[in-house]
Amino acid sequence: MCGIIGIAGRSLVTDRLIDGLKRLEYRGYDSSGIAVLTDGSLDRRRAEGKIRHLEATISKNALDGQIGIAHTRWATHGVPNTTNAHPHRAGRVAVVHNGIIENYLELREELSGKREFLSETDTEVVAHLVDVELAKGLSPRDAFAETLKRLKGAYAFGLIIDDNPNEIFCARAGSPLALGIGPDGKEHFLGSDAMAMAQLTSKLIYLEEGDWAILRPDGYEIFDETDVPVTREITVIKGGPAVAEKGKYPHFMLKEIYEQPDILTRTLTHYLDNQRTRPVRGTELAPALDFTKFDRVILIACGTAYYAGAVAKYWFEQVAGLAVDIDVASEFRYRRPVLNERSLFIAISQSGETADTLAALRYCKENGLTTAALVNVMTSTMAREADIAMPIHAGPEIGVASTKAFTAQLTALAALCLSAAQVRGTISDEELLRLTAELISVPRLISDALELDAPIAEMSKTLAPARSAFYLGRGAQVPVAFEGALKIKEIAYIHAEGYAAGELKHGPIALIEDGTPVIVLAPMDDLYEKTVSNLQEVASRGARVTLVTDAAGAKSGAAMADELIVVPSSDPFIAPLMTTVAMQLLAYHTAVALGTDVDQPRNLAKSVTVE
Repeated sequence: MCGIIGIAGRSLVTDRLIDGLKRLEYRGYDSSGIAVLTDGSLDRRRAEGKIRHLEATISKNALDGQIGIAHTRWATHGVPNTTNAHPHRAGRVAVVHNGIIENYLELREELSGKREFLSETDTEVVAHLVDVELAKGLSPRDAFAETLKRLKGAYAFGLIIDDNPNEIFCARAGSPLALGIGPDGKEHFLGSDAMAMAQLTSKLIYLEEGDWAILRPDGYEIFDETDVPVTREITVIKGGPAVAEKGKYPHFMLKEIYEQPDILTRTLTHYLDNQRTRPVRGTELAPALDFTKFDRVILIACGTAYYAGAVAKYWFEQVAGLAVDIDVASEFRYRRPVLNERSLFIAISQSGETADTLAALRYCKENGLTTAALVNVMTSTMAREADIAMPIHAGPEIGVASTKAFTAQLTALAALCLSAAQVRGTISDEELLRLTAELISVPRLISDALELDAPIAEMSKTLAPARSAFYLGRGAQVPVAFEGALKIKEIAYIHAEGYAAGELKHGPIALIEDGTPVIVLAPMDDLYEKTVSNLQEVASRGARVTLVTDAAGAKSGAAMADELIVVPSSDPFIAPLMTTVAMQLLAYHTAVALGTDVDQPRNLAKSVTVE
């Protein structure tokens, strides 16, 4: 989603603001801009498209100062162009904004005839409201505070005021925002996430819901939603700018695919006992995580994280005997689900800020459920608000299309499933040890799966010209088929659909014709024969079939497929992780063959912080 960076400094800020924007590119954007105070006078530059266009604009018409704000915009209100780019200005005020002002039309109507609006955005109304309050004679502090009281929706703001040379005003409600403390305490920073400030500071303060603040070069003040001064904890972030470098890889996505063996080892370390023989019991992770007290798990997520939950549904029900409901977060609240206190709610989100998932978490808390957040960012809003915060330890994921976060989510969920089975008595000790050993083997097996990189790159050349493709699976491979189809849509822009293979005859098979690519996920398991029968149905109608299987499946089904992707042989319990890696590589190399922007696909954002 949109990105914010601000600096209240003692030296010039433009170059550092631009560097911060570049570190926010992974979030997805379609325009960018910067505003600074030079000797107290406000000036700004904006540009459509990539940050390099903003740099070109600044090179032609320079600006710099010691106080500044900058923004990458992902369009919500109004088309992507320079006029709609942030910062927006009205009179003395310039503002950058992440989120949505839900009552902006009402506010804009109120100002109609009194104020000239130049953009189509909801954000511009905020600049006008603050400027109106300033015109009444209010101080900058009071003008900002009064404006916040009139806004409904989700927002994170950074705001500067002409002839007010030493202050940045900021606020958050429903959209994340952090303050940064300079190494010598003589500069202070503002960012929509830690990555924006990675080269500036390691000391952050995460604003809480409803907080607003004033930044100055030599200090800061924080207020809660009732305008009472408050103190918030300082968090020291480990890791530095190097985490955002591609290194030897041409794209962040490929780097993150290759990081998975190391990442999943880290994930497992958190969820297995010191002897790495069995999962830690849930209560060892958090006292509230007692699986004997629950008879139902509710998994809520969006996009790729939703498919991780869909795989986990098979695991929890088959291994732990625990009923699972899984919902798309954007629909969950609106169907008014029946809830009870013996349900455990688990939100799954890489960022921990996904707006719909966060809203679902709050809904369940209000209804008295025990809530957990499985996240990659332990300082995120979900991690702070849930009763139980569970990390996946994937590290910063820059590519918009999730890879290592997805497999880390799967790995953590598999360990939680075994923990639930252990305490609920649905699994023998022998079987628990066996499945734990299988889970421990995942990093090694994924390392082996990465040896498929070159042959899959070659296969992708036959998929690249396709206008449409189908991904089929059965059992826990169905969500992996959905995820494979999502990946090819996200980064290669090929229309693709994932299906439960048994659903083919209920309509989708009508779309199969000569040359239609069909990717069939069928490692050898109890459902292999049934899946292969579906493979034969599409092959007989002219489909070009790629069979993704293991050695045993290849031996049996090679003659029926046009192409084979043979993943490492593994227990069915962990097989979804093996086929996932193959789907990631197929999508990546197809996108490369088509020349798309792999790390920043069009129209997409890394963290969706608006509903």
